[in-house]
Amino acid sequence: MIRAVFDLELRRSRQLAIWLLVVTFVYAGVLALVYPVMRDNMAKFDEYMKIYPKAILEAFGMVGSLADPGTFWNSYVASMLWPIVAGIAGILLATRSSAADAERGWIELPLAGRLPRSRYLAAAIGVQLIVMAALAAATAGGVVGAGWIVGAGFDAGRFALGGIGIWLFGCAIAAVTTLLAVVTLSRGVAGGAVAGGLLVMYLFRALASIQPDLDWLATFSAFHYLDPRAVVDQGVLPAGDVALFVGITVAAWAGAIWVFGRRDLIA
Repeated sequence: MIRAVFDLELRRSRQLAIWLLVVTFVYAGVLALVYPVMRDNMAKFDEYMKIYPKAILEAFGMVGSLADPGTFWNSYVASMLWPIVAGIAGILLATRSSAADAERGWIELPLAGRLPRSRYLAAAIGVQLIVMAALAAATAGGVVGAGWIVGAGFDAGRFALGGIGIWLFGCAIAAVTTLLAVVTLSRGVAGGAVAGGLLVMYLFRALASIQPDLDWLATFSAFHYLDPRAVVDQGVLPAGDVALFVGITVAAWAGAIWVFGRRDLIA
C-alpha cells in the first residue's frame, strides 16, 4: 500500500517537477554556454566588476574571478538560481500531503485505510527526496553538459559534488517546511514562514559581508554554510556543513513524522 501512496505523490508532483527541471537545466546550460566567452575576456569583465563595491560583490558570492569554475558556479547558479528553485520545490511539495490536503478537507481519505500515518508521510518525504535530487542533478548536469559542448573544461566529478551540496541544502528546506506544515496544517503559514526565513537569512549573509562588525549575523544564515565555490574548486564536501544540513533534515523530517502520527488533522 505504501507503494500506491508513493506513486500517487509522484503523480501529484509530476507537473511541478517537470517544469522546474526544464527551467533549471536550460538556465544552467545557457550560462555554461557563455562561460568560455567570459573566461577568454576576463580582463574586460574584471574591469567592469571593479565598478561595484567589493562588499556588494562578496554579498552575492562573486568572490574571485568569474573565470574560475567555482566562482562561476557559486555566483550564477548555486547562490542565485538554486535557492529559488529549492524554495519553490520544498514549499510546494512539503505542504501538499499534509497542510494542503487538510485545508481541502481531503486528508482523512488517504488515511482511512490500513496504512499508518507515519508511512503515509514517509512516502511523501521520499518523493521530496527524489524530486530535489533530480533538480540538483539537472542543475549540475546542465552546466557540465553545456560546458562539454563549448569546451569549457568543467570537472564533472567536482560539479557532481557541487550538486550533492545543493541537494542537501534543498532537503533541509523541504524538511523544515514539512515539519511546519504538519504543526500548523496551513500551507500559507508554513510556506510563508520558510520563504520569509530564507529571505532573512540571505539578508543576514549579505549584511555580514558588507558590514564587518555585523559578521556574526552570518552564523544564523543557512547560506553561510553553503559554499559551492569551495566544493567545485577543491573537490571536497565540507564535513561540518554536510553534518549540519543532514542533521537538520533528519531531525525535521523525523519530528514531522512523529507529530503527524499524533496530530488532530480535523481541528
